[in-house]
Amino acid sequence: MSALPATTFGALIGVGLGPGDPELVTIKAARLIGEATIIAYFAKRGRRSHARSIAERYFPKQVEELPLLYPVTTEIPFDDPAYVTALAGFYEDSAARIAARLEEGRDVTLLCEGDPLLYGSFMHMFTRLDRRFRVEICAGVAGMSGCFAAARQPMTWGDDVLTVLPATLDEDTLAERLSRTDAAVVMKLGGNFPKLRRAMTRAGVADRAIYVERGTMADQKIMPFSEKTDDLAPYFSMVLAPGQGRRP
Repeated sequence: MSALPATTFGALIGVGLGPGDPELVTIKAARLIGEATIIAYFAKRGRRSHARSIAERYFPKQVEELPLLYPVTTEIPFDDPAYVTALAGFYEDSAARIAARLEEGRDVTLLCEGDPLLYGSFMHMFTRLDRRFRVEICAGVAGMSGCFAAARQPMTWGDDVLTVLPATLDEDTLAERLSRTDAAVVMKLGGNFPKLRRAMTRAGVADRAIYVERGTMADQKIMPFSEKTDDLAPYFSMVLAPGQGRRP
């Protein structure tokens, strides 16, 4: 770590971009992007960054871009030691690249899909850099909120309890959690769809659930979960199981 006082360092600014529709970027987020001198964003190697696609209309004319390219995403299971090692090394390298700019006294604006502190890669930068540098966080509209609106689906009534679940959990845990909550959002579908379908059927929520793919985006797809007969689910997809609780 540099011996320079922290006041000479730049700030890491995490900016939430919302669920995908560029018009759901907040006024504050648009301002921060427009004032940025360095914009960092995550992307899968060989593919265009979705975060950049959402935010690019707000980019200033002269800005340095800092792409952070995942070495793996869904190619190997998340609990494989090789996956953990690859991602840990990637996040360490990404933090070092950002830190180098911050130590030069330059701010870095890091784009974050959805909200920066909800299942976001920004959190891996935050935990690695927060003790060394000033970090600012601009909240974003959570992806699930965008999907609620896109599906025109009230999710929680009265005293309903909402549970957010990653589909990466094992089938028994998914079924148990789904059966004990009033409403649920299931994320990280990917290759977990057959397991999730079985768990939702066991929990008795499959018939009322809704599948949302790319909610709020131009190519969104929304259908009853029971009509989703294939097992293909892109990264930007989730399942909603609405509550049925107390109402006047």
